[in-house]
Amino acid sequence: MIGSLVHLIRNLRAGFVLAREGALALIDPSALPPAARFGLRMARLIERPQAGDGAARLSKALTRLGPSYVKFGQFLATRPDIVGVAAARDLERLQDRMPPFPRAEAVRMVEVALGRPIDELFLEFSEPIAAASIAQVHKARIRTAEGEEIIAVKVVRPGVREGFARDLQAMRAAARLFERVVPDARRLKPLEIVEALARSVAVEMDLRLEAAAVSELAENTKDDPDFRVPKPEWDLTARDVLTTTWIDGIRLNDLAGIEAAGLDRVALGRTVIQSFLRHAIRDGYFHADMHPGNLFVDAEGRLVAVDFGIMGRLGMKERRFLAEILLGFIRRDYLRVAQVHFEAGYVPPYHSVEDFAQAIRAIGEPIHDRRADEISMAKLLTLLFEITALFDMATRIELVMLQKTMVVVEGVARNLDPKLDMWTTSEPVVRDWIERNLGPLGRVEQAGKGLWTLAGVIGDLPELALRAERVLNQLEDVTARGVALDQDSVAAIGRAEARGNRWGVAALWIIAASLMIMMFRGFA
Repeated sequence: MIGSLVHLIRNLRAGFVLAREGALALIDPSALPPAARFGLRMARLIERPQAGDGAARLSKALTRLGPSYVKFGQFLATRPDIVGVAAARDLERLQDRMPPFPRAEAVRMVEVALGRPIDELFLEFSEPIAAASIAQVHKARIRTAEGEEIIAVKVVRPGVREGFARDLQAMRAAARLFERVVPDARRLKPLEIVEALARSVAVEMDLRLEAAAVSELAENTKDDPDFRVPKPEWDLTARDVLTTTWIDGIRLNDLAGIEAAGLDRVALGRTVIQSFLRHAIRDGYFHADMHPGNLFVDAEGRLVAVDFGIMGRLGMKERRFLAEILLGFIRRDYLRVAQVHFEAGYVPPYHSVEDFAQAIRAIGEPIHDRRADEISMAKLLTLLFEITALFDMATRIELVMLQKTMVVVEGVARNLDPKLDMWTTSEPVVRDWIERNLGPLGRVEQAGKGLWTLAGVIGDLPELALRAERVLNQLEDVTARGVALDQDSVAAIGRAEARGNRWGVAALWIIAASLMIMMFRGFA
């Protein structure tokens, strides 16, 4: 009871802030029942004059509500399938910047996490240089076998887990209430959204997992000459502390700095696109938060990524899907694009492939009549998802995250080179992967893997035959002698029949059947 009251108070405060900042203006009243429409009108009476328009209102409200709500807004930006493409793009402007906590607190967190005094761990440990909702970063120096080295130390905010836990509980209560009050909103699955946010934040708050992400991406890209990531220092990393090599570079949105350093903006824009596609299609593992604040260019012109709290992963099926639809659009083979959707099981088979191809043609043909520098791959993917919604295509979170990241990556690349030709830039990566994995060589490799699997099955055949023989023998024994029940079970069945308790009889016979099945499995 007390917990429900606390959640109610927290949600009332959140509602007041949202209403005061004008964020409720983003709600379409026509989609609400009459009572909810009246409540919305009443709530908007306290709206602050000149609150702004668009998502600026929502961003300001979420920032006022604190770190949990800022993270919630950023999470919604990755789900255009829920909030809509326009709202998702607006929410991408939401900056995850929070006031830093004192250096002394960071020192205490590091000492507790690593179990040693700060002076034994580092030669120098700076004041915070960047702070976000979950953690902040310090610059430090350590002594290694090769000499002194500058490193970056990321420290989780004190009490952040407890704060997120409280806010997530209040969000769950609000989601359940929303589903009850507005039944039509259940299709948006608000409770599932909150649970997905909870899982995402739990992963992001364990910095050991972020270190593992850095390590995996570094291993995947070790042979890429134009891309690199920092190296994690495992001995100085724990759940609440992540230590990596320091990155000296120029942020990708610092165009003046890039030009002053004599770097090629056109080549750099091409690297941004091709690196992302290589990670997504070739490796199936990509940085899912590639905004300009997380991307640098070093003195050698290499792209450097940081902050690996949000990563995306694609299976072979999704990678093939992505490569083939991109190549299909490049070659204007709309029937193949449609077939790929059906082969992947993303569009139900009761729809017509030809009708779906016609809908996709409505997307592809207009963009092929425009100049290369006017074609937006992000817009293409957005339109594609809108069309597939008409054909009951199920939402796939990995593809939605991919689409969202593509929007951001394209924006970064076009900022560097406004005339970037997306098709020419993307085709080599897509074509090489398809030739390597779906061409003759790839089919030979797949056949080899299939033969190896078949060989394993053949090797297990003697053991499988013995198991089958034991099961058959047991079945013969059961057929000949029946299932033996102990006296207590028989007596209980008799008592139940005597009382006319049909449900009790059924339950006891189910128990008996379960015992028989368990016996069979034991012999198998």
